[in-house]
Amino acid sequence: MNVNKQPTSLSSRNGDHDLYDTSEETIEKVALEFIQLVGSQYVISKLDERRLRSITKWSPASPSHIPNLVVLPQSTAEVSEILRVCSRNRIPVLGYCGGTSMPGAIAATRGGVCVDFNRMDKIVEVHKEDMDVVVQPAVNWQDLNSHLEEYDLFFPPDPGPGAKIGGMIAMNCSGTNAYRYGPMRQWVISMTVVLADGTIVKTRHRPRKSSAGYDLTNLVVGSEGTLGLVTEAVLKLTSVPKNLHVAVASFPSTHAAIKAATTLVQSGLPIYALEFLDKHSMWAINKSGLSKKLWKENPTLFLLFSGLQAAVQAQVETARRTAEENHCKEFVASARREDIDLWWGTRKSVAQSLMEMKNHPTDLFLNADTAVPISRLADMIEETHQVIAKAGLAGSTLGHVGDGNFHTVIVCPESQRDKGEDVLTWAHHRAIEFEGTVTGEHGIGFKLRDRLVDEVGPEAVAMMKKASGHALLERFR
Repeated sequence: MNVNKQPTSLSSRNGDHDLYDTSEETIEKVALEFIQLVGSQYVISKLDERRLRSITKWSPASPSHIPNLVVLPQSTAEVSEILRVCSRNRIPVLGYCGGTSMPGAIAATRGGVCVDFNRMDKIVEVHKEDMDVVVQPAVNWQDLNSHLEEYDLFFPPDPGPGAKIGGMIAMNCSGTNAYRYGPMRQWVISMTVVLADGTIVKTRHRPRKSSAGYDLTNLVVGSEGTLGLVTEAVLKLTSVPKNLHVAVASFPSTHAAIKAATTLVQSGLPIYALEFLDKHSMWAINKSGLSKKLWKENPTLFLLFSGLQAAVQAQVETARRTAEENHCKEFVASARREDIDLWWGTRKSVAQSLMEMKNHPTDLFLNADTAVPISRLADMIEETHQVIAKAGLAGSTLGHVGDGNFHTVIVCPESQRDKGEDVLTWAHHRAIEFEGTVTGEHGIGFKLRDRLVDEVGPEAVAMMKKASGHALLERFR
């Protein structure tokens, strides 16, 4: 088995050859152990297959940032044994589920073993009366909601279409539903986690609240695989939203649109979702042809409402009034299922629409997902527009303005990478100056490690490193 054909030793390239061992001899040895454990068809060494686990259209990485080996387990016990083998042989490990991560969280910067969970894709058990579900990590959130329809239950977090539960937990994902329902962290009751040395930990049982010891569940959510690999999770569910209504409001300026959005947030109106797309995003949607409707290319708010019929009608009228007070050019609302699917589907398609703006397959899709206090949102977005324009780049702003989280997207050729990255670095620092965060939902990954220090300070990062076991690994130095 030819398992280590990479340009140079990742260990020596990263200066930690005393910490990790990804030599060809060691990888060959552990590959044989993995074959005995899971079977030869589930131990992958082909270069193209390994590259697919670390480099995607959403999260490009260096050609050398790929694992030496990919292993596909089918049970918690197999994951435990894989990590025992890797710990014993000082091999770094990464987890992989849907591969939709944007900040380079799946980039294998030190090579090693990729644990691909896609054989662990079972919905284990639905507890209808308790309103929870037990799932394995490779369950897709859309497939889960399709399965839950017969129980009249609903799992709210809604990131990108290909996202799966394991990665959603690792990154503490959000999505368009987060304004009403919160991020992933609020929907994980407990989980089974395998630690770096192969130890299996169950964070708690199934009650919705507990004061028993440390909150290990919430500690693991958002830890991006640094504390362990999740092999099973108990997720909280809610009832399916009733009386859905959708509204779209078009504005003459970004300032007017964001002012309307912040006014709605400050009013306490229980809106289901509140999203913003700038004029560049609306142009991209029209140009891509991914929506069956031709939209006005103005700054636009997309809103969803749900609840009792009378309450929803009142919410829609309040939103209409607020939009008109902020010089809205057009406000349309509908409860028709086909309109909801089309209009909200348009909002959900914007990332792919922006990806379609590439003039060449090698063009870059650069992005940031900063979040700021809602009172600073209009300033942050308008300043971002000015910086993008000054740099002479094609870019847009969009996102979940209901909770102050928005995305800056730049599509550019490789020759303009430095300019694009400079804009995103500016956005990260400006968000911190506004007492915000460099990432509202995508996570730190490989790309934002330095920005994490800028945001929380070296002391907090040192604490995270200790919690993730770096202190334990020092024994190898």
